[in-house]
Amino acid sequence: MLETMLDYIRVALYIALIVIGFFLFQAWDKEHPKLDLPLPTQAEPLATTGHFTPEVSRQATPVSIPSPVDATHNTVPASAVTKGELVTVKTDVLEVSIDTRGGDIVETKLLKYPESLNAKTPFVLFNDNDKTRYIAESGLLSTEGPDTTQAQALYTATQKNYSLNPNQNEIAVPLTWQNKDGVRVTKMFHFAKGSYEIKVDYAIANQSTQPWQGQLYTQLMRTNVPPPSNSGMISLATYFGAALSTPQKPFTKISFKEMHEKSFNQTVEGGWAAMIQHYFISAWVPPAKIVSHYYAKALQNGLYLIGMISDPMHVTPGQSLSLETKLYAGPAIADQLERTAPGLKLTIDYGWFWFISGVIFWMMQKIYEVVGNWGWSIVLVTIIIKLFFYHLSAKSYRSMSMLKKLQPRVEALKERYGDDKQKMTQATLELYRQEKVNPMSGCLPILIQIPVFIALYWVLVESVQMRQAPFILWIHDLSQHDPYYVLPILMGISMFIQQRLNPPPADPMQAKVMMLMPIIFTVLFANFPAGLMLYWFVNNTLSFLQQWYIMNKLDKGTNNRKTS
Repeated sequence: MLETMLDYIRVALYIALIVIGFFLFQAWDKEHPKLDLPLPTQAEPLATTGHFTPEVSRQATPVSIPSPVDATHNTVPASAVTKGELVTVKTDVLEVSIDTRGGDIVETKLLKYPESLNAKTPFVLFNDNDKTRYIAESGLLSTEGPDTTQAQALYTATQKNYSLNPNQNEIAVPLTWQNKDGVRVTKMFHFAKGSYEIKVDYAIANQSTQPWQGQLYTQLMRTNVPPPSNSGMISLATYFGAALSTPQKPFTKISFKEMHEKSFNQTVEGGWAAMIQHYFISAWVPPAKIVSHYYAKALQNGLYLIGMISDPMHVTPGQSLSLETKLYAGPAIADQLERTAPGLKLTIDYGWFWFISGVIFWMMQKIYEVVGNWGWSIVLVTIIIKLFFYHLSAKSYRSMSMLKKLQPRVEALKERYGDDKQKMTQATLELYRQEKVNPMSGCLPILIQIPVFIALYWVLVESVQMRQAPFILWIHDLSQHDPYYVLPILMGISMFIQQRLNPPPADPMQAKVMMLMPIIFTVLFANFPAGLMLYWFVNNTLSFLQQWYIMNKLDKGTNNRKTS
């Protein structure tokens, strides 16, 4: 069975190398991003008649796209559209700037999330800077206004600053627009305490002599410039791009590259459209039963657009109409996302082993609610996982301990049969059969640990709760690497000690490779999140203690049998 044991060692090494290669490829891919494809000189025609991309953004250079009521129109340069005034709204978690030109949200500060560790400035999600522009637009597109294919409406505001007082649960911010014919539109923003969800209502009052016809549009527009990160490898695999949801497919990614290659158009009932970046998300969510025409495309000036536009609506003279939609702009917290829209929590991408990641995070969150520290939550979850697999691991460790005890007898067989590998294999198999040892059972601890390891990696990478979460002493951020590399070194030492309890490979070359593995792993994983190194160190330590206990117990049992 010597060849079988060698195969087991090879399998373990291959699995480890695959995991390492997986992370190294992601690191390389992050450091060597693909160049954007050349921007088209002409806007692509829409795939289906009736799917209209609102051309009302004051930042985007207008292109010839049919409006809902007129097949052709002349475009105007972006410089001809002036900005309005800024209305600032501050709650306990948000500080939002709304431009009265279009009533667009052009800046959002997340007051509970510092820009970086120990920083006093909050993280900025939406912004109106040329290089990093990222804004949320919405409006009513109509030849009668407020928004037309030529320009967005200029709303008026009763005041420029709003604040949610401590004794308030909600604040409303009205913007109004009226044309000379008597069509009046009130655009109302609703902000709630502790919420990153912004409700937007439209009240259309038609006091003119002609019917009003228009469409509600909501869209997210940004550059392909991810926010700066000091997290090293932490964000190397996180998705940066757009996504949408339909009843048929709850979560579909649409990358910026895909927008370059082809414009997207689809009619959807309900759903949502989102822009995703590491830890944070924005999403427009229409009412569940409303049918909208979703679109995504690359504009000519380096901006990317995803959004939706409704079917035409009519308001007869003397009548009124109310519309509503909502925007989420904040951290990717699963329970808050799920309250906002079904399937929105799928934007937290836990990778291949998402089902394991979900369970791990659920346990970590429940423990955190008791201990109040994510580091100790990781430690306790590691202990729970070890207890869950205790008997399975014990069986493997007993087999590995027996293999180590049988090693001298295997060596004796090797000397007896020399180069006759067939007889050597048969004799080794017979020895293992007599001693009731299965060398392949030693694979189980590795096979169990790798999926859990990858699942926990995604939990630490994707969970915004880990961002800037301290542990103890010098570990101030579990999502960052250990600044002094203490945990990676402890992980490597624990791996080396545990390895000494295992039977050495018969092949000298493989034995040397196995001896080098703790060093290789320490170097390769040195810049991984401190939380992941904490898990690995605790897991190795518990595995070593369990294996040592089992071996010591087997030794005592063997000695007692010899004495009797």
